[in-house]
Amino acid sequence: MAASTAQVEAALDDLLPKPSGLHGRAQEAMRYAVFAGGKRLRPFLVLECAALFGAPLSGALRVAGAIECLHTYSLVHDDLPAMDDDDLRRGKPTVHRQFDEATAILAGDGLLTLAFELLADPATHPSGDVRAELVASLAKAAGSDGMIGGQMIDIEAPTRPLNPDQIIELQNKKTGALFEFSCLAGAILGQARPHERAALVAFARDFGLAFQISDDLIDVEGSAESAGKQVGKDAAQGKATLVAHWGVEPARKEAARLAVRACEALAPFGEGAERLRTLPFYLLDRRT
Repeated sequence: MAASTAQVEAALDDLLPKPSGLHGRAQEAMRYAVFAGGKRLRPFLVLECAALFGAPLSGALRVAGAIECLHTYSLVHDDLPAMDDDDLRRGKPTVHRQFDEATAILAGDGLLTLAFELLADPATHPSGDVRAELVASLAKAAGSDGMIGGQMIDIEAPTRPLNPDQIIELQNKKTGALFEFSCLAGAILGQARPHERAALVAFARDFGLAFQISDDLIDVEGSAESAGKQVGKDAAQGKATLVAHWGVEPARKEAARLAVRACEALAPFGEGAERLRTLPFYLLDRRT
């Protein structure tokens, strides 16, 4: 992951616009948001899945950069006063605190649109069909039936109690959809067969839910210093989580079960997917 992060951050440094001109403040905020830290999980998934099919690294890095830009945009907007009103992200002031609300909105918009610009560029893949499929897949994952839909359910959850199935739907959309795209994107770049794509989507779905449960456990058990963000807010805001519904230990056991099932989905790829198999278990005990 450290090697992947170094590659992705070098690519992002090249792909993100350098601040210049009268509009440079928005570009400065975009770079501040992206380079504030983070695990670069989604780019790691893109690179690992692309490697399964021998897809060129140069194109995979552009897709990895695109998903990180889009993910970061979602965090910038999620932190705004109109949404979660957070002061910290990855241990640093959120973009609207470091700059201002208007700049944060524009920086998020800039990152969102840059993601699609990167995917549509011929440098990502010579085939227009492949580029179009990447664009359409990311739009679906990030749109109203994906991440944005999950965010809408999350906002309304405090006023409308959700059962466990509905909480899982929320988390599959809000968090899981981008993990699914990250795995599927590698398969799209490598022009994988349908059953191979289905296996990666199954892995991503279980991995994504296990990841979200572990994230919710951090909010319950962690500290702001170790987590790099405010904790305890889910309960205070009445957020719908499986941890709140089931309790800490049952939720932890479910995350472990999902991690095992995610690994089983990778059986068609043999030893080539070994790093992907270790990832869910690595994340179960994380503190950030």
